[in-house]
Amino acid sequence: MNASEVLGGIWRQAGLPEEALPFARLTGADPVLPSSFAVGAAAQSTIAAAALAACELAHARGVPRQDVSVDMLHAALECTGWFSLDGHVADIWDKFSGLYPCADGWVRVHANFAHHRDGALRLMKLDPATATRADAEAAMATWKARDFEDAAAAQGLVVTALRSFDEWDATPQAQALATQPLFTIERIGDAAPLPLPALNEDQRPLSGVRVLDLTRILAGPVGGKALAAYGADVMLINSPKLPNIEAIADTSRGKLSAHADLRTDEGRATLHELIADAHVFVQGYRPGGMAALGFGPREVSALRPGIVCVSLTAYGTQGPWAQRRGFDSLVQTATGFNDAEGKAAGDGKPRALPMQILDEATGYLMAFGAAAALWRQQREGGSWHVQVSLAQTGRWLRSLGRVADGLAIAKPSSTRYVETSKSGFGELAALRHSAQLSRTPAAYARPSVPPGTDAPVWPV
Repeated sequence: MNASEVLGGIWRQAGLPEEALPFARLTGADPVLPSSFAVGAAAQSTIAAAALAACELAHARGVPRQDVSVDMLHAALECTGWFSLDGHVADIWDKFSGLYPCADGWVRVHANFAHHRDGALRLMKLDPATATRADAEAAMATWKARDFEDAAAAQGLVVTALRSFDEWDATPQAQALATQPLFTIERIGDAAPLPLPALNEDQRPLSGVRVLDLTRILAGPVGGKALAAYGADVMLINSPKLPNIEAIADTSRGKLSAHADLRTDEGRATLHELIADAHVFVQGYRPGGMAALGFGPREVSALRPGIVCVSLTAYGTQGPWAQRRGFDSLVQTATGFNDAEGKAAGDGKPRALPMQILDEATGYLMAFGAAAALWRQQREGGSWHVQVSLAQTGRWLRSLGRVADGLAIAKPSSTRYVETSKSGFGELAALRHSAQLSRTPAAYARPSVPPGTDAPVWPV
């Protein structure tokens, strides 16, 4: 299956007009990064889908369609998420993150947040203040993989045991996901079409669209960044009490960034005011998490009839793992990718995909779903809910097939795609967006800034 066919499948699932597809120009072919999976096609097709849907919404607002060109190598390298600050490339992984051999298999621990790291170390009977990686490896060697996974899950930690594809497919969670599509776009209420500002041919396709971005870890921030690149006013809302990862310097490009603590009356009142004028509400909390705070899709659409809500989960909303925390690296491990990639390499040692493609592709599907649902909202009215999950994206990636000798290539340089800009974090070097719009180029009009830099007020 080539990338154009993959894009067509995504496009048609959303019910978007067939006549828009010829405006997508896709170049290149897998392998572009060392992997036995079609990671290039996954990156290229989801980025093209997001950009093309933004342009189709603009067409519905009265401007001509425009060409959207995406080169596969550029798209794949963009999805590596590379960036530097003041010339320094940060190590994105904590020393305790990664795969550990166990008594009967392997376990991956995600330790990038201190509370997750310390919880995992205490479960290993180690003191977080003095433990070393060697201590953790010795402790994990005494555990059975699934026992540690279950014990960690019971404490709300982020840990998964390594599985093969066959082992994952036999789980109740995989079976719950097997009947689900890659994404869903569901009408959840009645409303008139929301008015959008007039658009002219020189404006980026999402100009005038207001997006609330309540996400923190990669997939959601990537989706919000894409919407900003296409012209939306994206406001990132962070709690002043929650930590962030270093990648926020890259994923905040083009966004406003404000604070609101939703566990306080003041924070909830602030979000109420912002929702009143928003077109899209994006969140990445576990199922029911935002509803418990009064901001689930039904509650938000009652506050703002006609809004598009976009929800991200790790393992979907159905099945016994629906409430589990998860990140790309963990989902890769649990669902069989690390095992399959290791077997393809010939040494049998589990290995990760060359980028966090489940996060990245899911992020662009979030941007695509938001634009597609807005297109439907403008035509049909209604309030809408888009749902995606990392595990469903993984299942879709498997469906794209394997790449013969894909691991034999070397990782190419990304230098020619790097752009440098001033940011609130320092001088930021990062990859420019790979979707090239023929009339209104994608761009990050606002520099990335630390959380809380902006007032929680929409720009005039």
